[in-house]
Amino acid sequence: MRILPVNLKRHLTALGALVLLSGTGVAQTTAPELLEKLKNAPPEEAKRVVREIELEWSKSGSAAMDLLLRRGREALKEGEYPLAIEHLTALTDHAPQFAEGYHARAEAYFRANLYGPALDDLETTLALNPHHFDAIFGLGVMFQEFGDLRRAAKLYRRVLAIHPNHENASKALDRLRRDGIGREL
Repeated sequence: MRILPVNLKRHLTALGALVLLSGTGVAQTTAPELLEKLKNAPPEEAKRVVREIELEWSKSGSAAMDLLLRRGREALKEGEYPLAIEHLTALTDHAPQFAEGYHARAEAYFRANLYGPALDDLETTLALNPHHFDAIFGLGVMFQEFGDLRRAAKLYRRVLAIHPNHENASKALDRLRRDGIGREL
């Protein structure tokens, strides 16, 4: 378990509460029918629907911004976190309403061990797209990393309510349950 500065711990707690208490209305950036399909899809069908949703989330409406997202993701894959952050910061600066730019940069910050900026970007992602199941999962991972296992379990359950076939959330919740955390009474 990592030791957090007090202000980062407060921020994490507030963000987790915000996500857990936010409504269940459909995100503006995702077609409601895709989310409904995802919720009811068998595993093989779910993979296709997730690709459709991710494709939709990756469209900024600008070829230049889409290129910055692609470059940021490529740098992230290569483990070049400062370069990924640079590309993704340019993206978020020029497209501040584009949730996926913040989500990708949150991942880059997290991998670079910059947890405060990662939390800020997850917060922005979820403010713009409250059903971004991978951002909710990322927040759950951070809570788990910092030792708040009960809140992590709640977030994993929230992911599974949106995307019942999310393998990583399911596995993470199963591990917590084996340890006696996250069981519902």
